[in-house]
Order: sequence, then C-alpha cells, then structure tokens
Amino acid sequence: MPTDHFGEEVAARYDGDGGMFDAAVVDPTVDVLAELAGGGAALELGIGTGRIALPLAARGVPVQGIDLSEAMVARLRAKPGGAEIPVAIGDFATTRVEGSFALVYLVFNTIMNLTTQDEQVACFENAARHLQPGGVFVVEVEVPPLRRLPPGETYVAFEVTPVRLGFDELDPATQRQVSHHYVVEDGELSVNAVPFRYVWPAELDLMARIAGLRLRERWDSWSREPFTAKSCSHVSVWANS
Repeated sequence: MPTDHFGEEVAARYDGDGGMFDAAVVDPTVDVLAELAGGGAALELGIGTGRIALPLAARGVPVQGIDLSEAMVARLRAKPGGAEIPVAIGDFATTRVEGSFALVYLVFNTIMNLTTQDEQVACFENAARHLQPGGVFVVEVEVPPLRRLPPGETYVAFEVTPVRLGFDELDPATQRQVSHHYVVEDGELSVNAVPFRYVWPAELDLMARIAGLRLRERWDSWSREPFTAKSCSHVSVWANS
C-alpha cells in the first residue's frame, strides 16, 4: 500500500487551501465532466473531500470514488450529500469497485501522487477496466515546469505570501518532484512535503495506449481552450473505442 500523505493534519485544512474551491474553478470542471458522463455514472480516482464529486452528483451524475486517505474521505462523508457517495478506501492505481462507468476521472494533478511510472501505467489500466464501452478517462495535470528552471537549479516557487510558502523541488533525471508547503496559522508554522512524479503529455498518451485507450481530445484547461506550447496544464480525454 502506498504511503498516505493526506492524513489528518492535511485533511483538516484542505478545504481552505487556496482558490481551487472557488466557483470559477469548480463550475467549469463539473460542466465538462457532466457532459462527458452523458447521463452515465462516474468514478473519481482520488476523490478526497468531494470538491468535484459533490457538485457533480448534484447535477444528477451517479458518482463513486476511490481514495487512500481515510481522513479526507471522512470530511467528504460529513458534508451534505457526502454519505450517499460510495467510496472505496485504497490505492486508486489498483483498487477495484463494482460496476462500469461512462466516465473515470483524475483532477488537480492527482495522477502525480503515483510516484513511479509503473504505478501510473497501472492507474491507466485500472481506469480502463472500469470503463463501459464508449467510456472516457479524463486527467487534469500540469505540464512539468522545467522551462522555469535555470541550468543547475532544482526549485520553483508556486506560492509566496506572508503566511504561505510553496515550492516544488524537481529532479529532471528521475522525474521526481517534491512539493514543499510552509503555512503559518494562529502564529504556528506547519511544514509538509509531498512526493510526486511529474509526467509529460506524450508519456500519458503512451500509458493510455498500453491500457487500450486512445486520445480523443486535449485542452489547455476546462474552458476547452486549445493546448499549445505555452500551456502550463492540460485536460486530456482518452476513449476506449
């Protein structure tokens, strides 16, 4: 079983973390996912506290989830409607749930929580096994920020405020990435570091092919702007037919 880096300390402050819970972020994501589900059921890998699953379920999409963190899932279940969403506790690269789905999805860089290439390939295979004919697997993930690294440097800051400091530590030789977080709350400093494995769009496409999926669409974001060389992230859709 992989290490759970989203225990009680992280889960306790997760829902107040930045702007990812803003309607301007959540609504376009849910709009696209509801359309892709097409009236069918959806499975979220790394469902967490329900940032996307709850509003998606409110649109009438039957949602299930898989997550390794019992602390995160406890917060989902405590929210209105959260107890009605079935969640399996386990590694989303290998954990199976009953049924088949029109949509399986991973959002907000969660694919990078799998820290080896083998685990990421297994995730694609697991997603494909859960898809019904004509179903799609959707991943939202950043483009590795290596263009921001001067030669010989390994650190990229992503948040600098009087009470929060966040930076990524990147190793181009191994594709290892560690996200460092320093947060001051009530005069106390909390420190957290989460390991990731960054992954390129073309590498994801090969993982999809190994799992029997083919790229159908790729956008810069949930607004469906074209993916270009300037894009810092992408939303990719792979289909099994």
